Amino acid sequence: MQRWKIALPVASIGIASVGLWSAIAPAPARPTIGQVAAAAPVDPVIASTTLATTTAPTTTTVAPTTTTAVVAATTGATFAVPATTVVAGPEVLSVPAQVPTDPRADVDVVQIGRITIPKIGLDHAVYEGIWLTVIDVGPGHWPGTPMPGGYGNAVFGGHRVTKTHPFMDLDLLTAGDAIYFTLNDGSIATYRMTEQLIVQPEDIWITDQSAGRTLTLFACHPKGSARQRIVIRAEFVPA
Repeated sequence: MQRWKIALPVASIGIASVGLWSAIAPAPARPTIGQVAAAAPVDPVIASTTLATTTAPTTTTVAPTTTTAVVAATTGATFAVPATTVVAGPEVLSVPAQVPTDPRADVDVVQIGRITIPKIGLDHAVYEGIWLTVIDVGPGHWPGTPMPGGYGNAVFGGHRVTKTHPFMDLDLLTAGDAIYFTLNDGSIATYRMTEQLIVQPEDIWITDQSAGRTLTLFACHPKGSARQRIVIRAEFVPA
């Protein structure tokens, strides 16, 4: 497993260190947890201050018993993610972690595998975390969502036009296109694209968990703007 420490000075990215992430009012009929301040050409990811959870039909919620330490938005600190799980038959749905308040925190950048999308010529390393210090290196896995191939909705965010711009051509994907993940342990998860959505920055329901094995990729939209989000949904293909 490769590990790097990345501490990018503000001047190197040409944006202010404050004002990237701001709280917003809840959107009607949808749980929201915040939004990134739009500042083209910066390509920030969806941000939040709290996190919406979802319960699949006919499921029950198990009370928290432990907490998991996750690197927080303040350097050297951690925040606790409740170990609450949602039981759905024999499988268990996880609860997505909260988004750090400081997207530029000096955190470890840990590669967890690679993503390959032949349709758009993408073959790129993927990393753990949704800090911009991580996503500047490559697509980041939303903590608390399942790893590729796992039960629930695996969520990854990435840049569209900045840095290595891995998700530049997400808009070219159509239903049936293959998306592959190869994890560090050698396991391979295959998905088939099912739909493309254009949503607002506050639509954090895209991280909601439900029964099944699905994938969500998201990035800013349109290219060069943070006004909206492009979302790609995909379903797991058993081996």
